[in-house]
Amino acid sequence: MITIGCFHAHYSNIALIEETLAPYEVELVHYVDPGLDRLKHDTNFSEAVIHEKVAQTLHWIAECHADAILVTCTLFATVLEQEAQQVPVPVIGIDDPLLQELRREPKEYIIAFTNPATIEGTMARVNQALQQTDENGQDHIAETPQPESVCIPGTFELIMRGDKEGYLAAVRAGLQYIVEQYPGKTVVAAQLSMAPAAARVTVETRIAIHSPLALLASYLEKNLNVVKH
Repeated sequence: MITIGCFHAHYSNIALIEETLAPYEVELVHYVDPGLDRLKHDTNFSEAVIHEKVAQTLHWIAECHADAILVTCTLFATVLEQEAQQVPVPVIGIDDPLLQELRREPKEYIIAFTNPATIEGTMARVNQALQQTDENGQDHIAETPQPESVCIPGTFELIMRGDKEGYLAAVRAGLQYIVEQYPGKTVVAAQLSMAPAAARVTVETRIAIHSPLALLASYLEKNLNVVKH
């Protein structure tokens, strides 16, 4: 059985990962650290602080007998390109499956967020994922419209203070509004915490809204060889 260390910024993500991976032969060990999100508005806060803390935690989780690490916070995931290379086990960001899907299916994407602090880093990862590497090793931008980002205001504070139901209701309403405002475009819920609301809106509108959770299990099957019971 493979052991996956899950690195969260909020405890609410634990249940989402547990439920999604319940059919699989995996042991999930959860590490929750809300500190960076609490510090992000400090005047001396910088990306260097994120790099240092994420690097320390990734090494710690690896030392705790993890076979792989799943980072469920998009703020943490923004620095994985550099920090994951120094860790002796595979490190997967929660948005990695989405980034792969965006690259595989060039469309007009609207990337929705609730946490403003994650927008810049995640959009940088999205744009990087849309770069193609040709057989000569040269990068070029895929022939697809530039993805747009939009933040659903006044929502992230709800989940951080434990109002899960209020958060899901607000995100659901926000996603429905985005779908209406951007007809014909593909909406992506960028953060794991948005996944339940995205699934509900998909059912209600019959318009698919992508989320990190929907693609996670199949991604881990391919990249970590996890198998079902």
